[in-house]
Amino acid sequence: TEFVNEIKPFTVPADQDTDEETGRETVVVEVGGRRLEISLPSSLGMSLARTGLAAGARPRRRAAKRSTSAASGDSLTSPMQGTIVKIAVEEGQEVEEGDLVVVLEAMKMEQPLNAHRAGTIRGLSAEVGASLTSGATICEING
Repeated sequence: TEFVNEIKPFTVPADQDTDEETGRETVVVEVGGRRLEISLPSSLGMSLARTGLAAGARPRRRAAKRSTSAASGDSLTSPMQGTIVKIAVEEGQEVEEGDLVVVLEAMKMEQPLNAHRAGTIRGLSAEVGASLTSGATICEING
């Protein structure tokens, strides 16, 4: 609970330039989902060659989210990669718009997939435990 501050503040040695470009390096880190730019003394040994940036490596950027429709025409497709944990319909069953068809688990979260239109379930190829890729057809809903 008590902190004894015996750490001496950083001072630039007299034989080094105090120029910002030569005396410090900027590093980008991610903390709690936020990117922070930190300026460190170059004497700490955080050379760009060791971090991979000198070799041309670039920080990874998150891919932009694509707005794709989960259902197009008669097909009900998976909006994301995941595993089917529940099937609420059967082949040939009549459904109304908004009725639950399957439950998909992705990233430890369950995502219900509902009928986008009223009609009859055809070509139901889903099985509990099956892995789906983004855009995979689950069934057709013929009106």
